[in-house]
Amino acid sequence: QVQLVESGGGSVQAGGSLRLSCVASGPIFSTFVMGWFRQAPGKEREFVAWIRWAFGITDYADSVKGRFTISKDNAKTTVYLQMDSLRPEDTAVYYCAGTFRGSGLTNQGTYDYWGQGTQVTVPS
Repeated sequence: QVQLVESGGGSVQAGGSLRLSCVASGPIFSTFVMGWFRQAPGKEREFVAWIRWAFGITDYADSVKGRFTISKDNAKTTVYLQMDSLRPEDTAVYYCAGTFRGSGLTNQGTYDYWGQGTQVTVPS
């Protein structure tokens, strides 16, 4: 059973940066994909970014392209989300997710494993 644990959330002023981490444990294979989703108050959970365990292929939501970077450290089985130029609209609970499926990776229903979430707050 794969388990995911996030860390790194907090409060930062607009324009600032934060880095989220997600440590994965359990049977991680090369086909594994890890993603980040977020849920703002009163809104549905939305896709942020994903990365394939093999080859490091990535994809981003348009709203974060050029500001957020997803990366991984295979040795530490950890995925990072570097968030720069943060905006008040980035305020949300951020969730790490994992799947062995190969498609539909922007859809939260594709992911079978979820972390507990970490709060990111960017005051306006």
